Amino acid sequence: MICQLDFQSDIPIYEQICRQVKFAIGNGTLRAGDHVPSVRELAVQAAVNVNTVARAYRDLQAQGILVSIRGTGLAVSPEAPSRCRDDRLEMIRARLSTLLREAILSGIEMDEIRSLVDAEWSRLHKEVRASKAV
Repeated sequence: MICQLDFQSDIPIYEQICRQVKFAIGNGTLRAGDHVPSVRELAVQAAVNVNTVARAYRDLQAQGILVSIRGTGLAVSPEAPSRCRDDRLEMIRARLSTLLREAILSGIEMDEIRSLVDAEWSRLHKEVRASKAV
């Protein structure tokens, strides 16, 4: 399943679907040419209305992330992996900018930030690898 939806979130469900499809493409779970589940399949899997999934898929098509393959459904476009990775990097940059601004305002020095980032990266990297091994 490519979508884990948070029904308590302020982010609309169709937008969560768009983000998660992009994330799956960006991290290589979905590759160029791979088909996505049909509207009905994903609606059943995610327990949402088919119109919600249809809207998300239309948005992804309009963005050039998904393309219609006659007779077989929707597939990941050849350009989608680089676009999705770029989008993900931009989201991370924006979050990082917020955190760095907070650090600056708190008087935290860059060497402290680097140490925190290095330590957290190592910890999370081990955690993620361990969870993938299970």
